[in-house]
Amino acid sequence: MKIQLIETALDTCFEGLSARELPAGVSLYTGKVRDVAAAKDRIVLVASDRISAFDRVLSTIPFKGEVLSRLSAWWFDQTADIVPNHLLSDTELGIDPLALSGRCVVAKKCDMLPVEVVVRGYLTGSAWRDYQAGRSVSGIQLPRGLNFCEKFPVPLITPSTKAAAGHDQPVSSAEIVSSGLVQAELWQQVEKTALALFRRGQEVAAERGLILVDTKYEFGLSDGRLTLADEIHTSDSSRYWYADSYQERFATGVQQRELDKETFRRWLLDQGFSGDGQPPVIPDEIRLQTAVRYIEAYEAISGQEFIPVQSDAQAIKQACADIIKQCLPV
Repeated sequence: MKIQLIETALDTCFEGLSARELPAGVSLYTGKVRDVAAAKDRIVLVASDRISAFDRVLSTIPFKGEVLSRLSAWWFDQTADIVPNHLLSDTELGIDPLALSGRCVVAKKCDMLPVEVVVRGYLTGSAWRDYQAGRSVSGIQLPRGLNFCEKFPVPLITPSTKAAAGHDQPVSSAEIVSSGLVQAELWQQVEKTALALFRRGQEVAAERGLILVDTKYEFGLSDGRLTLADEIHTSDSSRYWYADSYQERFATGVQQRELDKETFRRWLLDQGFSGDGQPPVIPDEIRLQTAVRYIEAYEAISGQEFIPVQSDAQAIKQACADIIKQCLPV
């Protein structure tokens, strides 16, 4: 049934909002995946079905935006005792934006820190590629003799700078402080909080037979307090493996069973694309497989069946526009 649902939605993906659909006084920022409508001290994050890889927007994936929004909101709730997050509650708003749209959340506007905080528990992905090439990983020189997908004794923090265009660039914690990107005391708090969030994520994933391999966090300041923003532990920002096959696959050096969009990235690499030049056309078969993986991840992590709130792009657009009108002060 899910396959039929996804096939039907291949041609009706929600590609995002445009400024002409918003009330006067509301600004719109279009990111790789999310559109951010802002007015005064509030923002509405709208997750489109766009998919990006290697910092390029490449196609759309049915229901991807709804999966990301709902899973991220679930994780915000699971980690609220560790650090405040930017979401405004349904009580504060008087409505439940996620229930109405499937992909809108309303949040406090934060002064965002200009770095992405990547926490890695295992040697894989871009860290493995850098390691094979003899390069450091965000300034960390790893010892020789490590193997593909090997678990680190303790998780590593490997930040990157945020690029307005092009590729994000790895940066060391020392460089973040010495360059003044983030003050030393605040950066220590960021590192401590990121590691605590990662531990919680790994604990919850383990209860569901999964391994949270690595992830990305974004932080800002709200009323002077460190605040978690953007998204958390989604299939876009994180890598997940199935725990039951980890040891056997690690011992034989083969690729782990994944529950994230790394399969999509590897397909692109197999086509010879790693972010530069003309990207390949994404066939519907790959889009469908990727949609299935996103939904499987949502259900495996949250323990909840995925039933979409909306499947028609025009209805989604109208619901999002209504939420923006109701929830943003203009």
